[in-house]
Amino acid sequence: MPSDSLRFWIGFHLTPGVGAARISRLVEHFGSIEAAWRVSGPELRQAGVSEDVASSIVKTRSTIDLDDELDRLERNGVSVLTLDDDDYPRLLRHIQSPPPLLYVRGSLTTGDELAIGVVGTRRATTYGLDMAARLSRDLAAAGVTIVSGLALGIDTAAHRAALDAGGRTIAVFGCGLDTIYPPRNRALAARVAESGALVSEFPLGARPDARNFPVRNRIISGLSRGVLVVEAPERSGALITTTFAADQGRDVYAVPGSALSSASAGSHALIRDGALLVTSADDILDQLDIASATVHSQTRMQLPDTPAERILYALVGAEPRHVDDLCHESGLTIQDTSGTLLAMELKGIVRQTGSQHYVRA
Repeated sequence: MPSDSLRFWIGFHLTPGVGAARISRLVEHFGSIEAAWRVSGPELRQAGVSEDVASSIVKTRSTIDLDDELDRLERNGVSVLTLDDDDYPRLLRHIQSPPPLLYVRGSLTTGDELAIGVVGTRRATTYGLDMAARLSRDLAAAGVTIVSGLALGIDTAAHRAALDAGGRTIAVFGCGLDTIYPPRNRALAARVAESGALVSEFPLGARPDARNFPVRNRIISGLSRGVLVVEAPERSGALITTTFAADQGRDVYAVPGSALSSASAGSHALIRDGALLVTSADDILDQLDIASATVHSQTRMQLPDTPAERILYALVGAEPRHVDDLCHESGLTIQDTSGTLLAMELKGIVRQTGSQHYVRA
């Protein structure tokens, strides 16, 4: 059951021009958030509120039904945390301009204070997706909550890997929680809500406007102890998140890529500027002073045990290789190449990324 004051927090949050600092001043002046909500326009002006904002508060008060807003939240399975709540995330509370309200579907726990933001490009390479999955899986297995933005590419790989590892993950939205964006991640969002949380500072009904996403990035970093950039070109939204992270006193980590890959140009710039170079989850766990709970892939999968498997394993790497190329370079027949790759796939040594393209598992 929501507290009596929650309805008034929601009212102010739905009022244009009213943010956390202004709400705090009004509560201090009038003694409670309910009193601040109910005072007249002239009283607001006497408290130092501009005429435009005072008019905005009076207009919002006359046009919205706070009970209806609470009912909408309940129907959508969304709870709300305010800056007054003890359960409001501690790390987020202390950033500059914390969201006065945090809409949540799922649950936030005290264990989520041990969190790492994982971000990167939507147009990720196979290498980037593999690294995002590998690092997120191993961090989640060590008890680290993975925070990301549910976008395609790196975000999606990070959320899925954390869930597959049985860990927790938080997806931060740039719209209301009644809108899943991108729509193709609807099933993933449902999984995140079951094993973590969907969160947003935007009210129900807010659309995924492009202006919202840089703003939501400060929440990704604000909820996290550090931010890991897996793959990012020079002009990537992920780099906005690292700027917020630096301003908030958070660590910044980056995964190196190929020197010839424009997809990693932003990551390399971060490393040149002092970000910690990361090639395994242990690099981050050591920084956090956490004992690694990872079980690395090599201990779980079988190793090549025939001459043909060893030849093909040496040729397959992080970037997809077509079976015809592998056949030509290995000197094996196409039948032997295809049959050996199938056997290796069943053992978990390689995997297909597309039509007859293979990478190491």
